[in-house]
Amino acid sequence: MELPLDAVETRVLGSLLEKDITTPDYYPLTLNALLAACNQKSNREPVMELDEATVRGALRSLEEKGLAGVARAEGRVARFEHRMGEALNLGRRETALLCTLLLRGPQTPGELRGRSERMHRLEDLDEVQLVLQKLMEHDPPLARLLPRMPGTKEARYVETLGGHEAEVQEALGNAASGAGAAVAEPREERLAALTAEVAEVRSELAALREEFKGFRRQFES
Repeated sequence: MELPLDAVETRVLGSLLEKDITTPDYYPLTLNALLAACNQKSNREPVMELDEATVRGALRSLEEKGLAGVARAEGRVARFEHRMGEALNLGRRETALLCTLLLRGPQTPGELRGRSERMHRLEDLDEVQLVLQKLMEHDPPLARLLPRMPGTKEARYVETLGGHEAEVQEALGNAASGAGAAVAEPREERLAALTAEVAEVRSELAALREEFKGFRRQFES
């Protein structure tokens, strides 16, 4: 396969995968149905406004890459299908998570479990992690773990078919800045503690000096 896919190819492929699972009676899709699926307002991040020519161009490119193509023609109406089964040999669980990543970008395991349920129900987060691990170990790898964002508890995963270099670089930059802040914060806290400790010692020393002066005066009088 020739990778990575651009944003439109990613949306078209994800939409074909989704409709194959969720609306099998209407699959393969006509161009109009595929255009509507790509431009859906729900279950899409980001929402797109693609036109027919753009989707046609993405379909041609995906066909050259062996990932989609014409399924059959009914009169003058062509219908289109994905060819992920032939290209990648994925199971239902892996397809559901990969499709969700293609349509909605980087997500946490919890988000993936909830959003992929309409395609395949995963019992718990352990099963989600198991499927993600299979996607990451696939040849070629189909998912990767992004560096954890500062202040977040859960890491996010991203599919690798679409590249997502911008998201990866952003996550790496945020992780690096977060690590720097984590190092700087303890240093500032230690400095503040030392400053307070020095001030306390000076105060105690001044009190001892006054006591010594008073004690000395008793013997001098």
